[in-house]
Amino acid sequence: MSTLHASSAVKETPDSNQQKFPRSSRLLKHADFQTVYKQGRKHFSGNMVAFYHQSGRTGGPRVGFTVGKVLGGAVERNRIRRRMRAAVSRHLCALEKPLDLVLHPRKSVLTMKFASLEAEIAQVFAAVQRGKGR
Repeated sequence: MSTLHASSAVKETPDSNQQKFPRSSRLLKHADFQTVYKQGRKHFSGNMVAFYHQSGRTGGPRVGFTVGKVLGGAVERNRIRRRMRAAVSRHLCALEKPLDLVLHPRKSVLTMKFASLEAEIAQVFAAVQRGKGR
C-alpha cells in the first residue's frame, strides 16, 4: 500500500516574474472610485478603458478594477478580474506618478492571449504616465 505525501503531490515552481499586488497599491473605497470617475481623465484602449486621476497623496499608484455584470456571470467576471490583476501586478513598477487608476475591461479580455493582455496593460500604463487621455 503506497502512501502519497502532501509535499510530493504539490509541485512547487517559484515564478520569478510573479510580483505581489499589495493592498496599498489597490483602490478599495467607493469614494476613491467616484473621485477618479468625476475628476479624472480617460484613456481608451482596444480591450479596456482606463480612468485616471493624479492624486495629491504621497506613495505609489493605486489601481482598481470595475467588472460589471454586463461582462458575464460571476465566474467569468472573477476570471477577468484575476487575469487583469496578474497582468497589472507584473507591470505596476512602470507607474511612477502617485495616481489612481481604474481599469474597465471589455469582455474580449476573457478570451485574449495573456501575452497580448500584458502588452496592452503596458501600453495603457505608458499612455497614462505621459498624461494622454481625454
